[in-house]
Formats: sequence, C-alpha cells, structure tokens
Amino acid sequence: MDHDTIAAIGTAMSHSGIGIVRISGSDAIAIADRIFTAKKKGKKLENVATHTLHYGHIAKDGQIIDEVLVSVMRGPRSYTAEDVVEINCHGGILVMKKILDAVIAEGARPAEAGEFTKRAFLNGRMDLSQAEAVIDIINSQNDFALKSAVKQLSGSVSEKIKDIRSKLLYEMAYIESALDDPEHYPMDHYGEELAEKLKPLIQEMEKLADSADDGRILKEGIKTVILGKPNAGKSSLLNLMVGSERAIVTDIAGTTRDTLEEHILLDGISLNIVDTAGIRQTTDVVEQIGVERAKSQAEEADLVLYVIDATKPLDDNDREIIQCISGKKSIVLFNKCDLDTVLAEQEIRQMLPEQSVVVFSAKERTGFDVLKDRIKEMFYSEELKFNDEIYLTSARHKAALDSAYRSLNLVLDSIAAGMPEDFFTIDMMSAYDQLGYITGESACDDLVNEIFSKFCMGK
Repeated sequence: MDHDTIAAIGTAMSHSGIGIVRISGSDAIAIADRIFTAKKKGKKLENVATHTLHYGHIAKDGQIIDEVLVSVMRGPRSYTAEDVVEINCHGGILVMKKILDAVIAEGARPAEAGEFTKRAFLNGRMDLSQAEAVIDIINSQNDFALKSAVKQLSGSVSEKIKDIRSKLLYEMAYIESALDDPEHYPMDHYGEELAEKLKPLIQEMEKLADSADDGRILKEGIKTVILGKPNAGKSSLLNLMVGSERAIVTDIAGTTRDTLEEHILLDGISLNIVDTAGIRQTTDVVEQIGVERAKSQAEEADLVLYVIDATKPLDDNDREIIQCISGKKSIVLFNKCDLDTVLAEQEIRQMLPEQSVVVFSAKERTGFDVLKDRIKEMFYSEELKFNDEIYLTSARHKAALDSAYRSLNLVLDSIAAGMPEDFFTIDMMSAYDQLGYITGESACDDLVNEIFSKFCMGK
C-alpha cells in the first residue's frame, strides 16, 4: 500500500456554506501544523488529544487564507485508520482550492478517487462490501436505497458471508485433518453429515441471491416504461408524474418519436420513467425506429404503464401492445375517462385479467392517487418493504454468490455419487474463494482498484 500522506477536498466544489479539506497519512498532523495558526498562542496540533476541534487560521507564505476549525483524529480511530486532519473552512471554490494547494505544498499529494475509503479497506477498518456501501450511500436516490446501504455499511452482508465462509473453512479443515490422521478424525458417514450441514448454507445463499432483483430496484429505482398508441396520453402522464411540462403534448398523433427519460420520487418510491413513441403501423422510417425502441424498452422494464385512449376502439396496435406486456408487471390506465368513452372498462379487464386496471384522466388527475398506491402495492408490499432483511444491491456480489452456490451444489452431487472426501474440498474451496470476493478477502488488486476508481474525489 502507498504510505504517502494524501489530501483532497471532501465536499462538493460549489459555493456552499462549509467546505472540508481532508488529509490522511503519517504526516497529516505535521503538515497541518505548518499551515495552521491556532487562536491560542503556541498551540500545536501535534500536542493535542485525538478527536478534538481547534479554532484558528490557515496561511500560506504569511498570507491568511481563511478562518477555520481543524479536527484531529489519530489512527487507528479514524476513517482511514491513519492520522486524519480535516480543515473545516468556508465553502467557496477558491478558498478550498487555496487551502488544498497549501497542504500539497507542504508535502501531501493529491488523493486519487476513492483513496480515503480504499485506505480504510486496506488498513482493515472495513471490508470491501462495506466500502462499496459508502458509494451507495452517496448515490442513494430514495429512502429504501439509503437504508439498505447503511445496513450494508454496518456489516449486514459481511457478517452473513463471513459466517458461511467460517463454516466452510471448518469442514475443509476437518477433511484435511481426517486425511492426515484418520484415527482421531473419523469419516464414517461424514458425507451424509456434511450434506446436512451444507443444505441450510445453500438455502441462505439462495435467499440472498434471490434478493438481488429487489435490491437492484431498491438501489436504482423501478424502470417504468409508458406504452400506448399515438395520442393516447402517454406524454401527459409523464408530465403529470414529473410535475412539469417535460414532454410536448399536442393533438397531433406521433409527436413523440424517441424515448424520453426522467427520474422521479413518487411518495418515496424511485422511478426511472421512460416515455416512448406511440406504437402503430407506420411507413415513416424515423417513427418506425421510435416504435422499435419502445418495444425494446418494454422488454427491459420492471413496470409497464399501458395507456389506453378510452374514447377510441381497440385495434391491431392495441393487440400488439397487449402481446408486448404479456407476462410483465404492468398497470393499464383507462385514460380520458373525463370524456365520452366508447370502450367499456369491463372489456379491458376481460382482455387483461392479470393486469391491474386504473380508471384515469391525465388531464383531470383522476386516478393518479390510485396509480401511486398500485405501484407501491406491486413493488413495496409487506414482503418487500424495508425491514431486517438483507438485500444484495451489487451485481458483482450476486455473480460471486451464484458461483459459490453452484460450487456447493457440486459438493452435494459428489456426496450423492459416493466420491472420496478429498473431492469435496475442491468445490468447497471454490465456494469459499468466491464468497471472499464479496468481502475482499479473495479480491485481486485490479478488482479493488476498479471498485475504488468509481468513487468521488475526497472519499
């Protein structure tokens, strides 16, 4: 690990009220001492107690840069487990840059993206899954994502993975001991006993892997695609959900020719909404591309909102849309209910018995509250609401868990086939290593560097 003392601006580069310049490393306190003058004459940071705050000024070449509060946190009781100094200054862009320049001039080097958290990981203060939770907290876009990330930072995923790994390690050690000293470590019926021990572990891993789809939705939001024929009211629905005139709305069919994406919070639920071109048979090349994109987006959607113009009869285009949403989570909006309708609500319910139907008017906001309730019921029902359950929110974690799950099932196959005990350890070790990728105990340097390169500067 690089033992240089590093520094970076730890807050957003904007004209905010407060800014923080963070320093970490063996020379952090000495560097801060060379540019900090305490209000109390003669006070030196090298002599102060850990986790204390000190008032004074930062100066360079005899010129005062800013009035500051400096916090001192000595390792290992700090974020990085090294000596850390944080200079709390005014939040102007220029003043923060000048203070950082002064720190670097005294011997610190600029930190790389995520290097503070990387040092926390390398110094053993947190494992890799906890470190990844830090960036998830920063990027959280809804309450569910934030709570899940905080839970992961506290070690919920780590504890579960470490518990499984420790049980696998015990069994592998027993097998090796039995092979070396069969007199003291009997193996009679060991295969059957091992299978009974592995089955609950496999079930735990399966449950954790199954949580990944829910975890992705908690973290990233529900990909919500609006489908319908031209002029059915799709763009009006988007504008209603966004709360502004985001999409052009006219009486001319085919106004929307490409996808239009917006992220919103709907009663605390994170939705990534995609408005699409109206689906119909057309000879217009550009419009046809938009129609194909609409169908492609529907295939990838977590939720489809199918907008039906109730003032017009169903046709072949509607039947094509119905085919698109078959088997998908979807809500049918029986739109324009404030006008004279030619469609019967019951007709739609009979055609789409598995889909939820909401009588709706984008113009009058009729049914909007019902729509929100249906979405919440569909994705955050009692079993999906945030509780004490652990959710995987990382595709990397799920891939490693899936691989470990397959390896342990191979062990069960070997036991059933009557294979020698030393065969068991091959797949058990593979599972052990794969689970170690989640916590970082088996992670290579390239993987670690890739993960931390996604962090913001100063974190």
